[in-house]
Amino acid sequence: MNKTFQINAIGQVKLIKDKSVIELDSNYLSGLTLIEGFSHLQIIWWAHLTDGLQNRETLIAEKLFKKAPDKIGIFGTRAPARPNPIMISSIKVERIDIEKGIIHTPFIDAEPESPILDIKPYFPMERVKKCVVPEWFKHWPEWAEDAMSFNWQNEINFD
Repeated sequence: MNKTFQINAIGQVKLIKDKSVIELDSNYLSGLTLIEGFSHLQIIWWAHLTDGLQNRETLIAEKLFKKAPDKIGIFGTRAPARPNPIMISSIKVERIDIEKGIIHTPFIDAEPESPILDIKPYFPMERVKKCVVPEWFKHWPEWAEDAMSFNWQNEINFD
């Protein structure tokens, strides 16, 4: 089942005055037509800083979380070291400059220069009423707004 796919970046994460923005390439600006009005978007991006053969072969994450089991299968994490370093982040939209193709957000967990693969609106129907997570994960924030002030240093081994 070895299939390859062509994926083209449509933009990248940038920093403007120490704030994260999503900047689209000019050929994709018309894709922002009528995007105003969505308070949140889902950004699909490429974890380019971890894209390498060793990380693509990583199927077990060891000691990723301080309060979790020592080993977790990579598909039970959101770690960027994975067979295909495709990441997804839900962002709050502060404002969108349609003419320049810039989406301003208070936070995205992607590094500057991370390639943007796609943008999708976040729909409230994507919420799940009875979401179950492992015991070691239950004290994590339940809402995206709370995650920005959560003490991630106490949870993740940033090595």
